[in-house]
Amino acid sequence: MKRITIRIGGMGCAACALKIEEALRKLDGIRDAAVNLVEGKVSVEYDPRRVDLSDMEAAIEEAGYTVLNENIAMAVGGMSCAMCVQKIESALRGLEGVSNATVNLAAEKAYISYNPSLTSVEDLKRTVEDLGYTVTGLEGEEISEDLKPKIRRIIVGFGVSVPLMAMMYLGLQPPGGGISMLLVSIIPFIYVSGPIFRGALRSLRSGTLDMDVMYSMGIGVAFLSSILGTAGILPSDFMFYDTALMLASFLTLGRYLEAGARGKTSEAVRRLMELQPDTATVLRDGREVEVRIHEIDVGDEVIVRPGDRVPADGKVVEGSSYVDESMITGEPLPALKRPGSEVVAGTINTDGILRFRVERTGDETFLSGIIKLVDEAQASKPPIQRIADRAVSYFIPAVLLVAASAFLFWYLVEGAGLLLSITVLISVLVVACPCALGLATPTAVTAGIGRGAELGILIKKGEALEVSDRISCVIFDKTGTLTLGRPRVTDMVGDVLGLAAALERKSRHPIAAAVTERAEEEGVDVLEAEDFRAIPGMGLEGRVDSHHVLAGNRALMEKYGIPLEHWDPEKFESDGKTVVIVAVDGEVKGIIAVSDEIKPGSARAVRELERMGIGTAMITGDNRKTAEAVAREVGIGTVIAEVLPQDKATRVAELRERGEGVAFVGDGINDAPALAEADLGVAVGSGTDIAREAGEVVLMGDDPLDVPAALQLAGKVISRIRQNIFWAFAYNVVLIPLAAGALYPLGIVFRPEYAGLAMALSSVTVVSLSLTLRGYTPPARRLRERQGEG
Repeated sequence: MKRITIRIGGMGCAACALKIEEALRKLDGIRDAAVNLVEGKVSVEYDPRRVDLSDMEAAIEEAGYTVLNENIAMAVGGMSCAMCVQKIESALRGLEGVSNATVNLAAEKAYISYNPSLTSVEDLKRTVEDLGYTVTGLEGEEISEDLKPKIRRIIVGFGVSVPLMAMMYLGLQPPGGGISMLLVSIIPFIYVSGPIFRGALRSLRSGTLDMDVMYSMGIGVAFLSSILGTAGILPSDFMFYDTALMLASFLTLGRYLEAGARGKTSEAVRRLMELQPDTATVLRDGREVEVRIHEIDVGDEVIVRPGDRVPADGKVVEGSSYVDESMITGEPLPALKRPGSEVVAGTINTDGILRFRVERTGDETFLSGIIKLVDEAQASKPPIQRIADRAVSYFIPAVLLVAASAFLFWYLVEGAGLLLSITVLISVLVVACPCALGLATPTAVTAGIGRGAELGILIKKGEALEVSDRISCVIFDKTGTLTLGRPRVTDMVGDVLGLAAALERKSRHPIAAAVTERAEEEGVDVLEAEDFRAIPGMGLEGRVDSHHVLAGNRALMEKYGIPLEHWDPEKFESDGKTVVIVAVDGEVKGIIAVSDEIKPGSARAVRELERMGIGTAMITGDNRKTAEAVAREVGIGTVIAEVLPQDKATRVAELRERGEGVAFVGDGINDAPALAEADLGVAVGSGTDIAREAGEVVLMGDDPLDVPAALQLAGKVISRIRQNIFWAFAYNVVLIPLAAGALYPLGIVFRPEYAGLAMALSSVTVVSLSLTLRGYTPPARRLRERQGEG
């Protein structure tokens, strides 16, 4: 029996603990499970032969709770193709305690979720290194591949092979013949091809086949046949010294170009990391002191001068200035910051001097959160990658079979001779490459998600990319999404402002803030409300100065059976205003009309979605007349009004059941269930943390035009992935038969050096196509830029 500790999120009381313990004890092989509610952990005694960690985690999650594992990003060096990815993932997932392991070939990182009571970071490192790869760093460490050795090998390889090949084509025989060619080429060949042969040995020792094995076979056969030709065992026509060395050089060149291009796909994250300044000016004992960034503490007051970057998150206590937040939100116009305004790390102060109090530092800052989010998203695999993963697993055995079959066919069946047969064998082994397939998805995901981060569009999961491609309807929440979410009182009928404010000041609703603010402006004496109660989707009730007071919508009045009689809220509602009806002791005493300004980009966003062939709808708790007035102004035809917060998710589910691909756009706490229910949840970044947590896409700005922009970006990434996979398949489907001698009856032989060049270009082509995403600007974003609005 073994014992394990699992951290659990979502527990609230002793009943939760009992539920988790019961769920675990039902599993075969669990002897005991004890939950520590205070520490949020469960200790489990189990038989590892009958039950494993994944079974326990599944039971906990089925009970409605979350498993909180440790997560690390590990930089891995030495990977060359998709087979390396599969090998590392398989080895890591085989470790007890590892819940998931995903390797991104483009980013050269392994993202691992593990239980620290069963395995350690050292165990994870050792597992990767035992496979023959190198761990070059962990998350947060500066990691970069040194490409200089590859450059040196390329120079040496081509420096020797090109003159040798020129001599062969010109019919010039060097002094000493084959012996001198062997002496000239053997040391450069060992130097250039060394990493390839070492990689092949590493793979064979671990019992797997990868591209290094195939390349080693190809260049090894070429060089060995050359030696046999020199020794007279084979005719002199079999001397491929120049070809063998040139093949090794082309393979190294391909990896060099690929590594350089791969590095560029993740530049967005590096640029985000560079936004953090090295030092900051902090007030200590009344004096300005320059300190390193890691020495800033929560509560410190920091001075930010014009041109300085904000070093931490906090709230302005003194000064006024415009701050450039474009690197975070994608909004081009600077935002005005005054006392009380929030500032975030990485943004640039443009003119005045600001003093702010630090609220979050280091890994807790908003910028660090974005970097982590983008990094995790780039590690995710959209479902489309499963096609490539399945193809890669069968690829190398299939190519070896084709190479052997081609050799035997030309040598034994057609009797074309050993020279042609060996040439075909080498060409097939060298030209075939699953690397293009392995890179097709991760490079596009990395580049596309990185570009989204630069535009202020955070796509949190690779799966969201494919989901975005099938969205047919976008449902907008009204308040704070289509509107600014900062309503103001426009009309009042009856002397009820003081009574309404007594209730409203106990609420956090935007309408409550508008009423309270108006009462303060007019200097109204606001009494204390007792027995206060909020009625979701309807309004508020309480006792003010011994009177029973209600403040809310028509539904609230109907609930209490209070007639409106001669009061007429319709004239305000038809203008798109929200009406707060105030009743005292069972009788309506007045009406307060509140209006929320519609965002400038709302109508443009709806038009752009309609142009894309995507339907739109608006959902709100407001009465139908108010909702329809707002919908008319922005151009939305479908209105779902008078919906209680808890029913928003139900309405989303109803649309999905009709076969619609539904995206929900919202920003509030009560939007979280609907965001989670939708096929695609789009959280407006200016909203709450809960809304951002629930959404698969987070818009850092608050312009609704970013909704179609996000869908366009996701569609572009998926389109690029499909193109990459097509070209990767097409490349192998066309070139492998050519290398196998398909055109030999026409007198055309696909020489090994051409195969080496084609192989080198295949992966570079796929990665280069992905790199075009770095400069992509969605049409919706260009529309906003043309109209000159932030």
